[in-house]
Amino acid sequence: MIPSPGQIVHCGSRRYLVEDCFETFPFPPNWQTDPALEAAGQTYYDFRAALMIRNNEGLTATYNRFHRHDDDERPTPDIVRLRELHAAMDRAVLDAYGWTDIPTTCEFLLDWEEPEDDADEGSARRKKKPWRYRWPDEVRDEVLARLLELNRRRAEEERLAAETGSKPAPRSAPKPAAKTAPKPAPSRAGPTPPPTLFPPRKG
Repeated sequence: MIPSPGQIVHCGSRRYLVEDCFETFPFPPNWQTDPALEAAGQTYYDFRAALMIRNNEGLTATYNRFHRHDDDERPTPDIVRLRELHAAMDRAVLDAYGWTDIPTTCEFLLDWEEPEDDADEGSARRKKKPWRYRWPDEVRDEVLARLLELNRRRAEEERLAAETGSKPAPRSAPKPAAKTAPKPAPSRAGPTPPPTLFPPRKG
């Protein structure tokens, strides 16, 4: 569900206005009527809802198990299936942008909390977060870079259209670069920028 204009969306300690985030986000072309996106999202939603009811658990407990490292606990068939459906949903979204060269394989990776901005220099310590089952940094950064470029292009089209009084050209995702997307890298720990699209955050 897309929040309504003027609504404030909370994410941790941050607050985002819909006008600044959702309304300016570069969604893929025809995303509201794309049958592949609808099918992937509905399939994932229905399976997750049934799983939560069957286990009598909420989203936090469900995604705690989703992100739990396989070395710590053997995943149940339901969690394996949830991960597969999540990858299928990622694939549908990437394909909707035309980014068929980007892989959707996830890995167990560690994230780190950055020190507070007002912490004394040299005294702040980064805290290790729990494992996350997510895209490798290289893949995530490539997607973020393409989203930023797409957003820039669309903003430029709208600016030019406003100056000339014409309608902006139909929006479409930029074609992938000639180079192939990087393969998932081995697990490594280190500071990373905040994730955006890709698997749901652990509660």
